[in-house]
Amino acid sequence: MNPSAVAYPVMEHFYTLQGEGAWAGTAAYFIRLGGCDVGCHWCDVKESWPVGAHPHLAVKELVAAVLATPCRRVVVTGGEPLMHDCTALTQVLRAAGCTLAIETSGAYPLSGSWDWICFSPKKFKAPLPEIYPQAHELKIVVYNLHDLAWAETHARQVNSRCKLYLQPEWSRQESAGWIVDYVKAHPHWQISLQTHKFLDIP
Repeated sequence: MNPSAVAYPVMEHFYTLQGEGAWAGTAAYFIRLGGCDVGCHWCDVKESWPVGAHPHLAVKELVAAVLATPCRRVVVTGGEPLMHDCTALTQVLRAAGCTLAIETSGAYPLSGSWDWICFSPKKFKAPLPEIYPQAHELKIVVYNLHDLAWAETHARQVNSRCKLYLQPEWSRQESAGWIVDYVKAHPHWQISLQTHKFLDIP
């Protein structure tokens, strides 16, 4: 099949600013694929979970939407985007001159060609070992105090160039205080904030 004709379940796609992590504050076109079985109880996009609830869009439609903006940085997220084979999506976007990033829990095999891999492991579904050496960014969402020790178990497994981020879970803002103290004591970490929520943008 022509890669441009391959279709994916898409919950939403939109042009905005990256809200968190290493690229916070930069323009990006987001493609949120439907489907997730990781099951984070604090997930703020639970409507993305049922894979069959979202319309299928052809890659050529998504590329056209990206090219209608001045931005060529695309972030593929979910849900859990690696539930799908992202090869066709990244092939056509790259041919159109886009720089490509993915946000994943690492629970499924890596597919597609990526310039930036944001790896955000979750306790609810273990990541695959293959993701650790390929991650550019490790982002741990902190809900409980013991998540900080859990974060270190993952930090020990990623490559030495991987950026390390601790991010307070939005509904548990007391975790921000824990992270501030922890980063001061363990400066190999940085704090990530969900700035898009403070700015009230998608």
